[in-house]
Amino acid sequence: MEKLKSTLPNILLSLTVICLAAGAALSAANHYTEDAIAASKAAELQNAIKNVTPDFDNNPTDEQYKVAVADNDSLTVYPARMGDKTVGYAVESRSGNGFSGQIRVMVGFDAEGKLFNYSVLEHSETPGLGSKMEDWFRQDRNRQNIIGHSMAEKSLRVVKDGGEIDAITAATISSRAFLEAINLAYAAYSGSTDAVSGASLIN
Repeated sequence: MEKLKSTLPNILLSLTVICLAAGAALSAANHYTEDAIAASKAAELQNAIKNVTPDFDNNPTDEQYKVAVADNDSLTVYPARMGDKTVGYAVESRSGNGFSGQIRVMVGFDAEGKLFNYSVLEHSETPGLGSKMEDWFRQDRNRQNIIGHSMAEKSLRVVKDGGEIDAITAATISSRAFLEAINLAYAAYSGSTDAVSGASLIN
């Protein structure tokens, strides 16, 4: 078989064939993995909700709804029910005011509006400083623990801002952003932006 000459048309033809073959392979791979990826993401979301709410027997993602909180934006709320009784809500919240950008959290409230638990979904804060938010605000030391806080009484703020919560050592900016996300979650839970005084949502 005669070898193709290295002419410009032949080179373009070869590149075209290679690109089409690569594109077809990527398309096929995406088709066969998209269901598995979607299922994995759904399981992760369900686990995040489960980690921050009282026990439930419904599927909160089937009953999710959006609530406007600030700047024409909204947060997703997931109701948790046991039988016919609503036992709590999970709210996916965020703040763009972190030291290194956006912080995303799943925040859970019980039926009385107390903060049941939280889970940090995503952040880029400094390791050993802002990254401590994952555990800092649930530890029973000094004025760190926010679990069980009645959000209807007052929003959460660091001591430096006139609040009652100890900021992460050397990471006040990260602490403010984290608490902003918690406060915004409560605003969505309560259905009122009045629940957060001066809060903002920055993407």
